[in-house]
Amino acid sequence: MNKISCQFIIVLLMIIPKLSNAQALKYNNHRIACSADGNAQPDLEYKGRYNYADPDDWGATPAALAILAKQKLQEKLVHFSYNNFTPSPPHTTVRNYMKEGVDGSIKRWNFDKNNFFDVGTHKKEAIKHLKHEIEKSTPMDPLYFINMGPSEFLYQAIQLVIEEGNETALLNVYVISHSHYNDHHLRRPEHHTIDDVLELSENRLIFKRIKDQNNKNNPNEGLSSNQDWSVWNWLKNHKNKDIAWIWTCMKKHNEKRADISDAGMIYYLLIGDEDCNPKKFQKFLGNKI
Repeated sequence: MNKISCQFIIVLLMIIPKLSNAQALKYNNHRIACSADGNAQPDLEYKGRYNYADPDDWGATPAALAILAKQKLQEKLVHFSYNNFTPSPPHTTVRNYMKEGVDGSIKRWNFDKNNFFDVGTHKKEAIKHLKHEIEKSTPMDPLYFINMGPSEFLYQAIQLVIEEGNETALLNVYVISHSHYNDHHLRRPEHHTIDDVLELSENRLIFKRIKDQNNKNNPNEGLSSNQDWSVWNWLKNHKNKDIAWIWTCMKKHNEKRADISDAGMIYYLLIGDEDCNPKKFQKFLGNKI
């Protein structure tokens, strides 16, 4: 085997994994749905460790929407629900950071506001809307659901689909996750995990858990750098004010932690890369959206 052939094989072996990842979910400009938590209003009836949500979605939601907008996929985002810690109360005594991030993203990047739902105030409408999008799913028009919060919200939507006899549509719904917390966190004893969701669907749903996008010990791996903000200086100082605004949303985090990890699922869906990091995100966004 000559030197050129050896080099060709080495290059091919390097790119095959990325091609496989990109094609694993067969995404090709299909419909996308997301559901995130981010509730800041305390859930005083919750008896566990956290009576409000992880603030990571305050920055991750604008980052995820920026990724979609960069690829000109605004019209493909057919559902986005947020504050999905249920049955947490609506925001009345604290700032609704998630709504600020959502509204700011809609304004900057031209998303359809009718596809966004604050679960704290519009839970029934949000679940019904997701149910309808699930029921539309066919082999030619699948739905890709990004699990950015606890799985109970998805469970209730799937339950409605099945109750109405439309379970065949579930065969064309892809669910993407990266977080043990999101998949298994229970707000109430009667709530459900992602395993319960899959069992309810009789494994019709196509489930993919990618690498956890949090690696707090290495700020250059994943999209969560803990308290090391230096890897995000490019975002803070970005010449494009709309892109720099993402950094402002991240900075609202009460724990002063740099974390947009959930956005890594959107990046994976579109790019096929489970190893996003601040430098890759910078290169992806470029100078403008």
